[in-house]
Amino acid sequence: MSFEEDDAVVLHDEHSEYDGQEGQVTQVMENMFGDSTYTVSFEDGQESGVPEDALEAAEDEE
Repeated sequence: MSFEEDDAVVLHDEHSEYDGQEGQVTQVMENMFGDSTYTVSFEDGQESGVPEDALEAAEDEE
């Protein structure tokens, strides 16, 4: 699943201080292999170069 700017996502990366937190995609970049990486903003910072398989769509709060 690919993501777009402003999508709400949850990061799953045990090496990140933001592991398990919900954030918002602020930038989508494509590397030289055609894969997308993302910059995700959180309440207290951001994580850059996040691969697609480390993200999942956040639950909609209705």
